[in-house]
Amino acid sequence: MTYIVKPKNHHPNLERNGLGLTRRDYEGAISTLCAGCGHDSISAAIIDACFQLSIPSYQVAKLSGIGCSSKAPAYFLNQSHGFNSVHGRMPSIATGANVANHELLYLGVSGDGDSASIGIGQFIHAARRQPNMIYIVENNGTYGLTKGQFSATNDLDSKSKYGEDNLFPAIDLCGMAIQLGASFVARGFSGDREQLVPLIKAAINHKGFCLLDIISPCVTFNNHNTSTKSYDHIREHNEAVSKPDFVPLGKEITAEYSEGESIDVSLHDGSILSLEKLSNDYNPLDKKSALENLIQSEKDGIVTTGLLYIDPKAKDLKETINMTDTPLNKLEDSNLCPGEKYISSLNDKLR
Repeated sequence: MTYIVKPKNHHPNLERNGLGLTRRDYEGAISTLCAGCGHDSISAAIIDACFQLSIPSYQVAKLSGIGCSSKAPAYFLNQSHGFNSVHGRMPSIATGANVANHELLYLGVSGDGDSASIGIGQFIHAARRQPNMIYIVENNGTYGLTKGQFSATNDLDSKSKYGEDNLFPAIDLCGMAIQLGASFVARGFSGDREQLVPLIKAAINHKGFCLLDIISPCVTFNNHNTSTKSYDHIREHNEAVSKPDFVPLGKEITAEYSEGESIDVSLHDGSILSLEKLSNDYNPLDKKSALENLIQSEKDGIVTTGLLYIDPKAKDLKETINMTDTPLNKLEDSNLCPGEKYISSLNDKLR
């Protein structure tokens, strides 16, 4: 079973937003992801952000690819539009939908495998074309649906739950997006809702391509000590966990810390996730500093979170290709066809 409907009964005194809706109105089905999965925390943050901004669900289009992350859209905004694409192709679907109707809020949810491996070409061109969308990567460094193979964002020299070494360096999607021209790039941790909700709200209000790379630990398949994305596994328990394919119950891991501070978050297996929140004097308008910060963070073995880079003056795809203010899917035939006379003159020029 992959879809469980939540009961419709609401407490009469639930908080309501400007539309008169409660948070329950922004929820979706009951999650069937592993208990303790960071993806559910991200879904909760999306619900919070949309509720606080009083966004009508019918004005949102959720798009996803394939993977654990791509199941997540079923768990929030159940009254919105949705499209589950093939593996790695979500960015192209989002771009085409954006061209057809730029009035919707496009919320793309992908994973590190979906975006950094099979879909990396799609990701690259979405970042450089700047469609007006929010691109969330639920980054756990592993292929959870196919039993824990390394993804392209997993860290060099980390081990799989089966004891295999990762021989290749990780792809930094944030650094790549900044270099390609993305105008809003941020990184967060699924357990830090206090930071994550404002980042999502800022992305919703930004015009252009917004990348949110969210470290979202996998409770089942990426639980080794050397991984910065570990959550619930130590190497000695590999055999016991993998043979029955049993998913242990895990509690959600959260963290609270101030700007400029670094903390070590203890994970279920005793391993450590090192986080640093950008200080208030960090300048997210400086592309060079943003890239240098990412490089230094990788050397220091920390995961820097916060708004890494923003270009408030960037053009989105609509401006770049000079699209009409009226969405293409709302134009009449008379607007779409220039007429026989014009087409004939155009053909004459080509002869």
